[in-house]
Amino acid sequence: MRNAMITNATLLHHQDDVVIALRDIEPGEIVRWPSTEGSEQSVTIHEAVPRGHKIMIHPVAAGAHVHKFGYSIGVAKEDLTPGNWVHTHNLRTGLGEVLEYEYKPKADLATAVQTDQTAWPTTFQGYVREDGEIGIRNEIWIINTVGCINKTCETLARLAGRQFEGQGIDGVYHFPHPYGCSQLGDDLAATQKLLSALVRHGNAAGVLVIGLGCENNQIDAFKKAIGDYNPDRVKFLKSQEVEDELEEGLKLIEELVDYAGRFKRQELPLAKLKIGLKCGGSDGFSGITANPLVGKVADAITAAGGTALLTEVPEMFGAETILMDRAADEQVFQGIVSLVNDFKGYFIRHGQEIYENPSPGNKDGGITTLEEKSLGCTQKGGHATVTDVLPYGEPSRRPGLNLVQAPGNDLVSVTALSAAGAHIVLFTTGRGTPFGGPVPTVKIATNTQLAERKKNWIDFNAGQLIEGKRMEELQEELLKQIIELASGMRETNNERNGFREIAIFKDGVIL
Repeated sequence: MRNAMITNATLLHHQDDVVIALRDIEPGEIVRWPSTEGSEQSVTIHEAVPRGHKIMIHPVAAGAHVHKFGYSIGVAKEDLTPGNWVHTHNLRTGLGEVLEYEYKPKADLATAVQTDQTAWPTTFQGYVREDGEIGIRNEIWIINTVGCINKTCETLARLAGRQFEGQGIDGVYHFPHPYGCSQLGDDLAATQKLLSALVRHGNAAGVLVIGLGCENNQIDAFKKAIGDYNPDRVKFLKSQEVEDELEEGLKLIEELVDYAGRFKRQELPLAKLKIGLKCGGSDGFSGITANPLVGKVADAITAAGGTALLTEVPEMFGAETILMDRAADEQVFQGIVSLVNDFKGYFIRHGQEIYENPSPGNKDGGITTLEEKSLGCTQKGGHATVTDVLPYGEPSRRPGLNLVQAPGNDLVSVTALSAAGAHIVLFTTGRGTPFGGPVPTVKIATNTQLAERKKNWIDFNAGQLIEGKRMEELQEELLKQIIELASGMRETNNERNGFREIAIFKDGVIL
């Protein structure tokens, strides 16, 4: 990587059969890259290769595996020779259906991550809630039990935001969703679990729960899903039972603002911080720049006693054994097995191909198979021990790397990470997105072109890694930015733009 700026391709692992084009390559051009020993290697390509795509450097016969990151990313559809452009036309997935796995504990697991944190910050300025939860924002959240009142809640949030601006809170926010009525069984339970987890989130100093009055997700039933709560912090309003829900809502929010004013930022150890890990709109540089950079930051947070939350279960397929080999114990290992195979079962129940992935945007960016996407995706988890596996909507309880049950969809997975307790989500992208979740969502570009083109979307440029910056230097810069975000010293672009959304996972009948 350190010599990549004087070449036009990069080799990721000494066992790889491909290199990655660092710019668009023309037919007949000589592609050069440094070997893992440092000497320059080259090959003449046969056809145009877009930036971020793969170029063959070893001959591979039809039916044999092609390697990237040191692992198989699929099977050759035809004989491949050095200089070939490798993509969907000549490479296919090599993955099977539901698999069996064997627990293989590693004696050196506890010392797998080596980090030098002497120069890194060890604290941030956050809020300690009365129930012990930690927050990095002092916000008022409006949570509606049902989608019918989205616009009412949106209007109320806007009015309250203006009325109470500058009164000791960081804003009043509402997160629209379409559910809470006409749902049955597990679907309704999933909606209640997700929304109740947001009610308990530490970034919300106070919460106003608003119901309509005739929905399946009745407030009385929803209270049971929330569990114990402080009535000073959580207020309830049934819209059908009051004459003017906006007037009543403003009165309740005023009480919540007064309550929120009790909290002041205080110095907290980094061990209290929880970060979510997500990638969306990946490209051929995701597994080279942004994802490994985020993995380094995740290692730093977990080494300090903090928590990193990794999801996108379908994008673990093909790389799941890497995570299984890092399970803290056999119980966690079995949890990972169930997480992966249950999600494969979800695909099968709906008659869908398990490996119908990557997306069109991913393919345009140079990702060919799910194995390739997964091997890049899981790098966001760094090398820490996997300490827990969380069902959808469940909060994290054990420090370290946690795996969270949720799909790869950007809105659904970021919402699930927030529900699991993430204070901040680190969102890597090679294609770009303006999206933001209910918590600060740090958009990290995999390439400089995207970072420069979409300055109002992107918060950090990991593309500098292929332009000469060292990993350790960018790791320190990103960690510093995260500490500043957590301490209220800066905002993400999604916060500045007012882009805050949620999406709830659905797998059932709507009446």
